[in-house]
Amino acid sequence: MRKITVIEFLTLDGVMQAPGGNEEDISGGFKYGGWTAPYMDDYSGKEMVEQMSLERSELLLGRKTYEIFASYWPHHADNWPGINEVKKYVASRDPSFKPDWENSVLLTGNAANEMKELKHKNGPDLHVWGSGNLVQTLLKYDLVDEFWFKIFPITLGSGKRLFAEGTIPVAFELTDSKISPKGVIFVNFKRSGEVKTGFPA
Repeated sequence: MRKITVIEFLTLDGVMQAPGGNEEDISGGFKYGGWTAPYMDDYSGKEMVEQMSLERSELLLGRKTYEIFASYWPHHADNWPGINEVKKYVASRDPSFKPDWENSVLLTGNAANEMKELKHKNGPDLHVWGSGNLVQTLLKYDLVDEFWFKIFPITLGSGKRLFAEGTIPVAFELTDSKISPKGVIFVNFKRSGEVKTGFPA
């Protein structure tokens, strides 16, 4: 069975929308695109390079994130080695959508069933970047094995959030944590079972 890891840039109040650029995603009137930029430094860059390693993984993306990636990374592949060659699964509700980035596979139909089937096939682990709507489905159907978060010392008040209604109660275990000089928290969690409540007697 493959492991599905969700990799996200987050604000302190859980916003994940448009961390990379001003015009990346302005839906809902979002006006803070590129909010990660002031906090990036050499330390964060090194951590990012490690997270972007595609040595033993493939990508699973929602359509919007796929289109953002496909418009940029084919022309900047030197900064993400292997990004053009790796297999990229893209989930879309529109069966007429034709992904044209090399090594892309379109997932149509029932997204939950498609991803359950994909998860249970043999193959490299799957990394999900961004893809807010897709992540909601993964959370609803308990398909997330790990989270890799980069939490930035900023609140935005509005914007698309990672955890929405439909997220099921699940316990996670901390596997790694680091803090950059500019206050970015790199924190990884893995699935550890059901939620437990109360205190021991």
